[in-house]
Amino acid sequence: MGASIIEGTKAAPTCWGDVLILGLGKSGKAAASYCLNLLGGRVKSVTIAAGEKNDAALEFAARCEALGAHVVFDMYTFKDTYDVCIVSPGISQFSRFYENAKAASTEVISEVEFAWRESPADSRWVAVTGTNGKTTTTSLITHILKCAGERVAAVGNIGNTCIEAVGNGEADVYVCEASSFQLASCQAFAPEVAVLLNITPDHLYWHMTFEAYAEAKKQVYANLGKNQGTLVIDAVCDVTRDCVKEFKNDPKRAFDYIPVGCAAGIDHSMKEACGSENAAFLDGNMLRVDFKGEEVELVGEGDLLIKGEHNVSNALAAAAAALACGVDAAQVREGLVSFKPLEHRLEPCGEIGGVKFVNDSKATNVDATLKALSAFAPHTAIFLLGGNDKGTDLDELVEACDAKCKAVVCFGAAGERFFDAFANAGVKHVRVEHMEDALDTAISMAQPGDEVVLSPACSSFDEFDSFEHRGKVFKQLVAFRASNAR
Repeated sequence: MGASIIEGTKAAPTCWGDVLILGLGKSGKAAASYCLNLLGGRVKSVTIAAGEKNDAALEFAARCEALGAHVVFDMYTFKDTYDVCIVSPGISQFSRFYENAKAASTEVISEVEFAWRESPADSRWVAVTGTNGKTTTTSLITHILKCAGERVAAVGNIGNTCIEAVGNGEADVYVCEASSFQLASCQAFAPEVAVLLNITPDHLYWHMTFEAYAEAKKQVYANLGKNQGTLVIDAVCDVTRDCVKEFKNDPKRAFDYIPVGCAAGIDHSMKEACGSENAAFLDGNMLRVDFKGEEVELVGEGDLLIKGEHNVSNALAAAAAALACGVDAAQVREGLVSFKPLEHRLEPCGEIGGVKFVNDSKATNVDATLKALSAFAPHTAIFLLGGNDKGTDLDELVEACDAKCKAVVCFGAAGERFFDAFANAGVKHVRVEHMEDALDTAISMAQPGDEVVLSPACSSFDEFDSFEHRGKVFKQLVAFRASNAR
């Protein structure tokens, strides 16, 4: 871009020049608002390629035009050129829209990178990504840092957009839940601590291939060596463990890494198995992090309010990240034991006649449901599976449900395919039309001591607007039936 960097910032140029905003989703609106505040100074012009028209976008566009922006709808090619394009995460890097904007721009960056560049040089960033567990881990890191007295904000896919938080100056530490969509358009983003939880097939419609999806996730630590940062990485997952193989013996690597578990499981140390310098693992029943020569015993698995093996892994990752941020071990312990389950993530949501109900609506893929299964004693849980079918392979899910579940109830648009997948399984399986039917069927089969779990392994868009909508309806249905059962 040729502009010098403003002293006291991560990498903010004295002038952004001509700015193109691609898309008017949440992050696009935030980036546009921020740039318009700089118009006539550090920003020469703002052009917004808003995509398709809708009432909310038209209303926002009118406000932007009144402030000096040029807004276009339903236009996907560009005659002018731009110094930078800030792209919304909903627009695939393989789409013609993105490719045309890239051809017209000196560089394309995500709103996450835009905010990082604008942030103070002495601010600290913790970036969390992975297929599953991002929100829980981001929230837990934020909670621990707050317990330690830090001025911290959870940003990205959780809380405010990154640029809103930076613009408001609301934190010294930004804990960013970063999606593969956002990371795919990061160029220089260099957090002080990066967390890569796991990589399993998801969002392939956006990335086109699993390889492209994985490469986007790995971007979270691509620049970590610039500030001698620390990477916390899941070493149980085959794909992320292979990342460690790629960089551990690289003489140019300038960052520390803390592997969580190893190939043998979360209860094994990669330090002992493979000689890594650091490790986070379950030592017997104790969460433990070995980092920079210190062996830190934290809390027992049973002391966590979040349940399941996947949440032990999330807790270890969060604890390792907090320790890498310089948080005292006692404050990490305090944060771990006081953190409560998040809404829609193995969230207890009622009891009827000795039967407990759990809302895990956030389990929108098979891998998430497999992790949820680990939280329940064998043959005590009835799982509700179904929704909008992602077409993923179901063999592992069927095998796990057969071993762990008392019954499964298949519902929604995916219900028939899921039901058919259980044809040769021993576990009782039932097919119904809607989620409400699935709940009533499960209640009819459940006995005191059982648990009914909504963990669909599918997205929600056949019946609901979002996984949050689906989870809220499930809780309302449970509450209504509980009140009638009194």
